[in-house]
Amino acid sequence: MSTTSPRQALVIGASRGLGLVLVGELAQRGWQVTATTRTSGGELQADADASRGRLTVESLEMTSSGQLAALRERLSGRRFDLLFVNAAIDRGNLPISEVPTEMFTEVMITNALSPLRVLEALRDLVVPSGTVAVMSSEQGSISQNTEDGYELYKASKAALNQLMRSYATRYAGDGQTKLLIDPGHNKTRLGGPDAPLTPEESIPAVVDVLEAQAGALGLQFLDRHGETVPW
Repeated sequence: MSTTSPRQALVIGASRGLGLVLVGELAQRGWQVTATTRTSGGELQADADASRGRLTVESLEMTSSGQLAALRERLSGRRFDLLFVNAAIDRGNLPISEVPTEMFTEVMITNALSPLRVLEALRDLVVPSGTVAVMSSEQGSISQNTEDGYELYKASKAALNQLMRSYATRYAGDGQTKLLIDPGHNKTRLGGPDAPLTPEESIPAVVDVLEAQAGALGLQFLDRHGETVPW
């Protein structure tokens, strides 16, 4: 009887919320998952301990170039079918005129610059037919920005989308699927308690999209239903 190796996924930012549920969903579907967290222990490590080797945990502070280089070195012999970057912060609902420079810099580095640095550092670990994906948000859509609020967060996600567009242009011929994913408004630390969705509701649909789009060429900005989000 022939056997096939499980698909390999590397998920950046999985200690809680959407990332934590994402690695669990992938593992449940038979993927071999490597997930990163900034701090040891916690629910992610507990899930790994109970996974019978299906899930392993690596340490990474995504904004640290040194830690990113060290992770790249530790994973140098591995190859992945999926690289998914899930990381974002929100520093409240201030009008841009009241946002301190330090806060602006922190949010932009975390939400826009660092995800692309991760892709640049780790993209060669993804097989030529694999997928690189980043968790975005419909709040990064310029055309849909018709309501007040969360100006810095929206700007950071729009910057992320633009940087991902540049990334996709630069590596247009590499054969890899490139996705920006809008998971919807979820009850997480970032999304708040009044959000209409839970990660347990939205993430299975997100993984459906990831699996359905495998092999597609060009960059797409999709929601959890696989529908295009306007730029």
